Amino acid sequence: MKITWFGHSAFGLERNGRKILVDPFLSGNPIFEAEGAGSVAEKMEAALKGVTDIVITHGHMDHIGDTLAIAEKTGATVFCNWDLGQWLAHKWELRGTGKALNLELMNAGGRIERDGVSIRLVRADHSAGVFENGVFQTLGSPNGVIISVPGAPVIYHMGDTDIFAGMGLIAELHEPDIVIAPIGDRFTMGPATAALAMRRYFPKAKGVIPCHFRTFGALTGTKEEFKRELGPMAAHLLDLNPHETITFSIG
Repeated sequence: MKITWFGHSAFGLERNGRKILVDPFLSGNPIFEAEGAGSVAEKMEAALKGVTDIVITHGHMDHIGDTLAIAEKTGATVFCNWDLGQWLAHKWELRGTGKALNLELMNAGGRIERDGVSIRLVRADHSAGVFENGVFQTLGSPNGVIISVPGAPVIYHMGDTDIFAGMGLIAELHEPDIVIAPIGDRFTMGPATAALAMRRYFPKAKGVIPCHFRTFGALTGTKEEFKRELGPMAAHLLDLNPHETITFSIG
């Protein structure tokens, strides 16, 4: 599987002709726009090339990101919780594209398999919602997501979350090969807590990727601190730079 980090919590996962974008906060993402080679337009073109699926962990704009614009451009299928999906469907109608939005609605514990891609939403401890016209609107529960493609490592993107004991059940049920963990602090786990989650609940993970850090000044957690706190598990840290792609195989 090819894994690309676009900054913040946005990732591209490619395998068997499928390209899945997770939390596609690209426009307005300072890391996506400022780092890596090429113009913003060139980086956007590369990120969207071949996209078949979009997964949104929760309804905050730094995770919803460019979902509707990408879906309109590519025809990608969008996977998200039911509440967020209803909001997206309404926004889609207002766009007046004349196209159908390919939307797969689900909730925590549920699984959808479509064209060889398996998506399962799991719990996350966070919040979700947007301000519209001065009114706050909740958009369902926050989630993490388990992503599985035949012959590829099982990915667990935690979304935005604190540590919680149920991570032990997620590890037992899904046995993720790669865990993507937020480390920025303030709104999610910081490096020490994220590292504890990895050591305690996912010691068998073959790859660890930090996210949701460095994007904004309030996110003070650092990759260096996370690496120190991981201890021996630091050997499994996948040290991605923005727009960098690695290939990770199992077996």
